[in-house]
Amino acid sequence: MLKRCVLAAVLTLSVAYPALSEQTPEQRYKAVGKQASPPTLVERYGPDDLRSGQLRIPPGKGPFPVAVIVHGGCWTASYDTMEGIAGVADALTRNGIATWNIEYRRVGDAGAGWPGTFQDVAAGIDYLTVLAKRYPLDLERVTIVGHSAGAHLAAWGASRGKLGPGYTPRVHPVSVVQIDGPAALAPFVGLDREVCGKPVIAALMGGLPKDRAAEYALASPADHLPLGVRQLLVQGAFTPFMAPYAAAARQAGDDVEVLQGTQDHFDVVTPGTDMGDKVIRFIVDRAFAPAVVKP
Repeated sequence: MLKRCVLAAVLTLSVAYPALSEQTPEQRYKAVGKQASPPTLVERYGPDDLRSGQLRIPPGKGPFPVAVIVHGGCWTASYDTMEGIAGVADALTRNGIATWNIEYRRVGDAGAGWPGTFQDVAAGIDYLTVLAKRYPLDLERVTIVGHSAGAHLAAWGASRGKLGPGYTPRVHPVSVVQIDGPAALAPFVGLDREVCGKPVIAALMGGLPKDRAAEYALASPADHLPLGVRQLLVQGAFTPFMAPYAAAARQAGDDVEVLQGTQDHFDVVTPGTDMGDKVIRFIVDRAFAPAVVKP
């Protein structure tokens, strides 16, 4: 059954995500990002601009709930940036949620891969403790929102409390929003060539799963269920990967809600499209809602 799902994923994704530069939906996604309102602040959370973020604060006194935004792009430099997903950050801020839209090192950048990329995401999330000293941020209401490869990294950020010494978070999210992306890396090896145009997972992790089993386990949130936070999943082109994960997370006891998107990988993160607006509303309405208490 899993093999059939994986084969279906190849067929689905190779249609939905062939050559990125040829996709009108991707161009529309980036155009919306360029039209986003200027951020309140652009600041480094690390030593260079690859470790920086855009903070947007809604009007009013606050304190405001916060969404950390993690863009996608096949874990690879030059495929996407925080400017690409700025439309999502802007739309959430217009709905009363402060947003911290982060950049991070990806394959092709010096120091990227395991563990550098993951350390960047962790440091970016935890930098909210610094920003909260200057801006009215409610660190008791934090969600992590990621798209595509960023969905995996967002889930990883929410899993840090399960990983043991050295990974303890300073910011504890109440939810994570995974928008059309996988929660485990090993099943994606081989398919990455079809989806991303070249192998990327082995480069990200420094080798194949058979040689780096411990690292792949640490890097894959699916291996650490339950995460202990509400999980909102927006399923689109990655549905064959995400549906089994959603079932496993529910079975483990996590509060999981699923919004079924279209097969287009970019409409789900393009405010102004029907699906993009549904995703924004899904996050606004559900990311900070009271948790479902299981009997």
